[in-house]
Amino acid sequence: MVIKMKIWLYKGGIKLVAQSGIGRAYEHQKEALVGKGISYTEKFSLNYDVVQINTIFPDSFLVAILAKMMGKKIVYYAHSTMEDFKKSFRGSDIVAPLFKKWIKFCYSMGDIIVTPTEYSKELLKSYHINKEIVNLSNGIDLKYYQRDLEAGKVFREKYHFKEEDKIIMSVGHYIERKGVEDFAELARRMPEYQFVWFGYTNLNLIPNRIRQIIQMKLPNLSFPGYITREELREAYSGSDLFLFLTHEETEGIVLLEALAMKIPSLIRDIPIYEKWLEDKKQVYKGSCLNEFEQSIKKIVSREAPELTEAGYLKVKERNIGMVGDTLFAIYTNLMQEKEENYSFIGNRI
Repeated sequence: MVIKMKIWLYKGGIKLVAQSGIGRAYEHQKEALVGKGISYTEKFSLNYDVVQINTIFPDSFLVAILAKMMGKKIVYYAHSTMEDFKKSFRGSDIVAPLFKKWIKFCYSMGDIIVTPTEYSKELLKSYHINKEIVNLSNGIDLKYYQRDLEAGKVFREKYHFKEEDKIIMSVGHYIERKGVEDFAELARRMPEYQFVWFGYTNLNLIPNRIRQIIQMKLPNLSFPGYITREELREAYSGSDLFLFLTHEETEGIVLLEALAMKIPSLIRDIPIYEKWLEDKKQVYKGSCLNEFEQSIKKIVSREAPELTEAGYLKVKERNIGMVGDTLFAIYTNLMQEKEENYSFIGNRI
């Protein structure tokens, strides 16, 4: 049976998170829907079958209530957890328990909850949310994220790096959870390398010690701010190492991008990557500054084995086409449930 459906991809609040992984995930969802030929709208609509929500702002909650009242189905994306909210903005640790209650409230409005990884799924299950939870990667566009030597040269020229410079890059908000403190300390310890951190957070929202790190003057450490998707691809192409020191993630889209770009990657050894990525198989892992420092030297000098092809094969499992296939299956199941409910009510009448 072919089921026709129309999706309302609710974009309320997306502008506020456009520079984050949530914003990137939203764009990936659009690409996945287009790839599967699924009809969707981003405008306010009453003519839809399923509403898909990515944010946890009050307007998103109101849209979920409206959908419930109209008998529509809701797919709620769970991008955030209490664990990755901690150690982010000023006062985040204090309000984290309240944040947990709020996201439980929001996510529970979904007929199905979608979260990027098995790790984040287990976290949400521990919150005792009584709804079906499915883990589905945010996905990666392998056609777009391909290493380009000319693009790498553009990046180096733009930021005045020499051909012989060894560049270690990272991407993320200026927050403690992302590992910005360790990144800066490694730059201080290793003046022979250039360290570049892309991303931006309003300095008024972060603790003073993090702000001081962003504003510190080291000749080999720079924080150029937020850059476009195209500029980021240039940076991956022109750098020698992707250093991902995050303490907590629900997936980490930038790591998927780095693996797709076949740039050597060194990451913090945290639970989310324990089952998916193996140390010295697809990436290198570390747990402390000394380990990171030793690994950086070996990787950049090419003393360590090259792992990029293995990393690429691993990230291929999360390509955008797979996301579209799974979303289509989710929508189809929801629509079948809806048809069965209507049929049951009709028979009762």
